[in-house]
Amino acid sequence: MGSRQVSTSWQGKNVTVAGLGVSGIPAARVLAGLGARVTVVNDGDDERSRTQAAQLEAEGITVRLGDGDTLPEGTELVVTTPGWQPGKPLFAAAAEAGVEVWGDVELAWRLRGPDAAPWLAVTGTNGKTTTVRMLAAILEAAGLRTAAVGNIGVSLLDAVLGEEEYDVLAVELSSYQLHWAPSLRAHSAAVLNLAPDHLDWHGSMQAYAADKGRIYEGNQVACVYNAADKATEDLVREADVEEGCRAIGFTLGTPGPSQVGVVDDLLVDRAFVENRQKQAQELAQVSDIDPPAPHNIANALAAAALARAFGVPATAVRDGLRAFRPDPHRIEFVEEIAGVRYVDDSKATNTHAAEASLAAYEPIVWIAGGLAKGATFDELVTTAAKRLRGVVLMGADRALIREALARHAPEVPVVDLDRTDTGAMSAAVGEAAALARPGDTVLLAPACASMDMFVNYNKRGEAFADAVRALAAERA
Repeated sequence: MGSRQVSTSWQGKNVTVAGLGVSGIPAARVLAGLGARVTVVNDGDDERSRTQAAQLEAEGITVRLGDGDTLPEGTELVVTTPGWQPGKPLFAAAAEAGVEVWGDVELAWRLRGPDAAPWLAVTGTNGKTTTVRMLAAILEAAGLRTAAVGNIGVSLLDAVLGEEEYDVLAVELSSYQLHWAPSLRAHSAAVLNLAPDHLDWHGSMQAYAADKGRIYEGNQVACVYNAADKATEDLVREADVEEGCRAIGFTLGTPGPSQVGVVDDLLVDRAFVENRQKQAQELAQVSDIDPPAPHNIANALAAAALARAFGVPATAVRDGLRAFRPDPHRIEFVEEIAGVRYVDDSKATNTHAAEASLAAYEPIVWIAGGLAKGATFDELVTTAAKRLRGVVLMGADRALIREALARHAPEVPVVDLDRTDTGAMSAAVGEAAALARPGDTVLLAPACASMDMFVNYNKRGEAFADAVRALAAERA
C-alpha cells in the first residue's frame, strides 16, 4: 500500500465491486486493505472466475459469482470496472437506493494524498496510448518524475498509493472510465479526436461525446483540442473549467495564436509564449517524430501542448519526441522486400484509425477485414480510394468492405480471401506482394477487430510480421 496517508473513513464501509478482472480485483484488494467490507459481484461463473474468487475470499473478500445484477444489501458505494454498461440493473438499483457509483479512475482520484501529483489527461477515439507515451517521454526529458498510467503502463491505483513519488502523471482515459469519474479534475487535458466507437456501450454518439468531454471538467490550465475536429472544440466550449484555463488548439497547419502547429517541417508553439500574436517558439522537427505520419504528428502536437501547459521547456519536447519509440503494431515498419515496404498497423481496429493510417502512405496495397463491430466503410473507402493499388480482404465481415470498394473504388483490384483461419494472414501477405510494385507500401490496417481469427490485435500483427519475414527469407 505504500507510506502515503489515506483517509480512514473506509473502515467498516460496505463497498460492492462490480466485476472481477484487471481493474476490479485490484480495487477490491485496495478497499479491503483500507478496512472496507468488500463484496465483489460478477456475471460470469466459469473456472477462471472461481479461481479468482477463491483467492479473494482467502483475503476476507466476499465474492458472488453469476449474479452481477443484484445490489447486495447494505451497499454504501459501488465501484465498477470500466466495461460494465451503464444500463445494467445493478446500477439502476444503486441509483434507486441513493448509492454512488465510481469507476477505478474515480477511486484512484479520491484516494490521492494531499500532495498528490497533478494529472495531464488524454482521451480520444484513436491515438490515446501513443500520445500519453509521447507526453511521458517529454516530461522525463524535462527531468520530471512521471509515469504513463491509466489504460497503459502503471495502474492508477498503484501510481496513487505506491511508494514511488511523482511530479506529474500522464494519464490515458477511455470514455468508459470517464463516464464513472464525476469528480476528476485534471491540471490540463486533451481530446484528440471523436469518431463513432463503442456506441453499443454508450447508447448514442451524443452520449459517447459527452463522456469524452468530462475530461475537460474543472481543468486548471489548458483544454487541448483538435482544430481539425470541431466536435473536440465544442466539448471545450461546453466544459466548466477553472477561471484562467485556456483553450489550446493543435493543427497540422500553421498555428494561430493559442495554438501549436506545423511550419516548414517544424513543430511550433504560439500558445505558451509571451506574445502569442507576434511570437512563435520552435519545439521540434517533424523528423524527430517516429513515424512522421500525419496523425502521429497530431499526437505529438497534443503531447507537446500538454507538456508546455505544465511549464516544460521547448528543448524537452524535442528530446522527448526523439527518445520516444512507438508500441508494436502501431504503424510499425516490418521489412522492405524488392522495393516494397511492409507496415503493421494491426492496432487500427476501427475505421477512424485505419483512415489515419491510410493517409500516411501512397500507393498502398491494403490488407483489411475482421469483425466490423457495426461499422460502415463507405466514407473510409471514398477517402482512401485514390491511394489504393490493390486490396486484400480477409475475416468474418470482409464483405462489408468489398461492397464499399465496389461502390466507391470499382477500378481497384480486390482479392477476397474466403477463409478465417489463422493461416489466412500468410496467404494475404502473398497476395499483397503479388499486387505491389516497387515504391508501394503493403499496409495491414484492418479497420476491424481481430477476434474472429486472432486472440487480439497483437497476435494479428505478429502473424503479419511473421508472414512478411517468411516472404523475405523465401526471396533472399
